[in-house]
Amino acid sequence: MTSCRCGAALVTGAVCLALGLGACGQAGESSGSGPGKGGLRIGLLLVENQTARYERFDRPLIEKKIKELCPTCVVEYANAHDDAAIQRQQLDSMLTKGVDVLILDAVDVQGIRSSVTEAKKAGVPVVAYDRDAQGPISAYVTHDVEAIGTLQGEALLKAMAAKQRGGLVVRLEGPSKSSRLRSPFTQGAKSVLEGKVKTSRMYRAAEWDAGSAQIAMSGAIAAEGVDDIDGVWTGNDVLAGGAIAALKQAHITPLPPVVGQDAELEAVQRIVSGEQYMTVYKPYKPEADTAARIAVALGRGERIDHLTKDKVDTPTTEDVPAALLPSTSMTRANIKDTVVQDGVYTISQICTPKYRAACDRAGLTG
Repeated sequence: MTSCRCGAALVTGAVCLALGLGACGQAGESSGSGPGKGGLRIGLLLVENQTARYERFDRPLIEKKIKELCPTCVVEYANAHDDAAIQRQQLDSMLTKGVDVLILDAVDVQGIRSSVTEAKKAGVPVVAYDRDAQGPISAYVTHDVEAIGTLQGEALLKAMAAKQRGGLVVRLEGPSKSSRLRSPFTQGAKSVLEGKVKTSRMYRAAEWDAGSAQIAMSGAIAAEGVDDIDGVWTGNDVLAGGAIAALKQAHITPLPPVVGQDAELEAVQRIVSGEQYMTVYKPYKPEADTAARIAVALGRGERIDHLTKDKVDTPTTEDVPAALLPSTSMTRANIKDTVVQDGVYTISQICTPKYRAACDRAGLTG
């Protein structure tokens, strides 16, 4: 991937040079015993468990790759359950335990800054994972955020067809604690939508869950009008599910096209049934593997330039080493060629009895 320079909202931290911290060491959740002789202790802090991907995919994939790279490594794991204060405590606790490197998916990219700064003072590199983090991070691994927005915008235009001129797209997001949701993501979609459709003001769910999204979308329906919503652009598939529930509750038929991201199983099933139009499939394994490789390299004091082909600028630092990975637009037409082919879900997992007839029509069964 060629180098690129992204907006300040993508990453908000400074570059920290990797310190030589020795050889590496057994993946898996720490049992409290120390790593093997000369080994490393790697901290893994994930953001929440409302979105299925983190516990089902990200954690086991990262742990597996670390184990492959260094059989005597220990992984200290923590999930913040979308609580910024808890995550700060978890990070600080890991520093106290003596971790050598951290992989961090921040709940609050600004609020975590002091803890990231403490990590640097302790000589512990921090790899920002999936979203950025303020403070002196050493590297950033995510899918190309601007490209994700572009894919969503293109899908909406295609689905809206005759309503491309003058139609209204409602923007539904989650809490504003993650700057991943700001400028580049928005710029990507707006670069496609601007001048072709109208975009509503941003409506925000109070939490990253379907219930909060349904409440926020109900507010959008009341404000924008039952008959005036021609498309819905959401921050992820959990929010998309809540938005669709609100649209159905308001008896809006046919449902306008709704786009999300993350390729959640429930979203794939909604796509099969026609309730959701599109999701952005972001293969988890390349992201997890890259983060694990970078973390191990930093812990060993090795160079990471072969793993971070991109550069991003932050409000405080230019040229933060980054790996910005590609994503794929997934609709009913390419389910087999994406999540099924990659082994994320099986046909039987997608095509439960409730969705069997829709799967037949989509050509997924038989």
